[in-house]
Amino acid sequence: MAARLKVTQIKSKVSEKQNQRHTLRSLGLKRIGDSVVRPDDAQTRGYVKTVAHLVKVEEID
Repeated sequence: MAARLKVTQIKSKVSEKQNQRHTLRSLGLKRIGDSVVRPDDAQTRGYVKTVAHLVKVEEID
């Protein structure tokens, strides 16, 4: 089975740049405490790298 990532928003997006706010929305995160499970692929890793200071990432199987 393919690896997946659980991404949880831990900080506010209010004072962040527009592209970082859009990246959080693309991940499916709307507010602090929201979590989504995404496939572990290059696109998701790129999203996470862009907003690494706002999210917590866990690998799940």
